[in-house]
Amino acid sequence: MSSNIQTVAIELGDRSYDILIGRGLLTDPARLADLAFKGDALIVTNETVAPLYAAQMQATLAQLHPRVDVLALPDGEAHKHWGTLNLIFDRLLSTAADRKTVLYALGGGVVGDMTGFAAACYMRGIDCVQVPTTLLAQVDSSVGGKTAINHPMGKNMIGAFYQPRRVLADLSTLDTLPSREFAAGLAEVIKYGPICDLAFLEWLETNMHRLLARDDDAVAYAVRRSCELKAAVVASDERESGLRAILNFGHTFGHAIEAGMGYGAWLHGEAVAAGMVMAADLSERMALLRSTDAKRIRELIAAAGLPIAGPAISPAQYLELMRVDKKSEGGQVRFVLLDGLGRGCVRPAPDDLVLSAIESHTAG
Repeated sequence: MSSNIQTVAIELGDRSYDILIGRGLLTDPARLADLAFKGDALIVTNETVAPLYAAQMQATLAQLHPRVDVLALPDGEAHKHWGTLNLIFDRLLSTAADRKTVLYALGGGVVGDMTGFAAACYMRGIDCVQVPTTLLAQVDSSVGGKTAINHPMGKNMIGAFYQPRRVLADLSTLDTLPSREFAAGLAEVIKYGPICDLAFLEWLETNMHRLLARDDDAVAYAVRRSCELKAAVVASDERESGLRAILNFGHTFGHAIEAGMGYGAWLHGEAVAAGMVMAADLSERMALLRSTDAKRIRELIAAAGLPIAGPAISPAQYLELMRVDKKSEGGQVRFVLLDGLGRGCVRPAPDDLVLSAIESHTAG
């Protein structure tokens, strides 16, 4: 049985749900029993995670569902497209899944996004539970109901807002996470400080060495605090009509890196890390952020073992890719910038300043 479980509530009226954070959640059916699911279950995972955790999850869910099936998708951002999404629909249709069927997303952000999108679409909506197994998914992508697949012209451009019934963030799954993936997840932890919580930024500066050593208490606090901050933003702006856009700090530049390099060449968190450096630089050039504060962000990202310069894509290509962004309006790119540390804002920026920020932080 799990112990020392922390709960963060996402308050969205009749779509409200809890994020449970702690060890042992995958093997504790009591953490889902109150949802009183009646139908079958399909665990959607990938070929990397399945050998590690699918059997555990299947045994747990067998105590809650009459039938539990497992579908292992190919692993990686390169497979986050219509073809892979259709594998989920193929399995649901071939097993005569109905509206009581529950999807469980067991994996990282790619699995979570595609499973959530499948749940939103199948029979116009079935229940979904997010079971994130990467740091990035636990602190960001599993929370808030944004689901999507990629298009060759833009990341996450095809999707839906669809809230899960629950999120189970089992910290024990991070024990098997490769160091590169763990560091990539830290990018999504770091972003919360500059956009909305200066005290958390200061905590990260002091405790980054503990996080990299995967100290249990430090990791648990970072995951919980990240979820609390995202919960507050999502509760006030579920469908990203205003405030929620600040959660995309670094992502406009980062998505351009991912699309320009080919999905999967850079991990999402790595691209966001370099993107945050560029966004901080742009904030400084627009006289919103002090140079010393932009330097603090850059140094924290470097301390996490993340890139502080983007790949050698031409600045003009960056601009072209960024125009295919969900925050663009009328072809004008709107950036998440910093109006001082701890205050994210969304606004357009002149092309010359954007190009200068890119040129200053692009690998030669």
